Amino acid sequence: MEFQVVTAEFGDGVAAASVIGEADLYTAPELKQALNGLVDGGAHSILVDLSRTTFLDSTTLGVLMGAVRKLRPRGGQVAISCSDPNIRKIFEITLLDRIFAIFDSNEAGISYLRETADEAVR
Repeated sequence: MEFQVVTAEFGDGVAAASVIGEADLYTAPELKQALNGLVDGGAHSILVDLSRTTFLDSTTLGVLMGAVRKLRPRGGQVAISCSDPNIRKIFEITLLDRIFAIFDSNEAGISYLRETADEAVR
């Protein structure tokens, strides 16, 4: 399976990046570019969909943390969508499940990001 990042914008500063294939040292720059493009385009909350990700390494975790560092000062955040227990385990082992809200579905993640964005505005 070839690596691909598909982005989508949902309005109100909420966007998503779907990662397809192996997310590793070689593909991390493409993911970073996609996430930076969403942030530069006005996204303040991003759902990273890992439901079709077959492998995830520490370089990719670093890219995700970089997006968090960019968004937090603006009141934004990054959430993860993934039902694969092996990928989720990586977040648990590294304690990054304390940094990222993790959801089983994209719908739940997008709803969460919309709700928390609404609360931040109030």
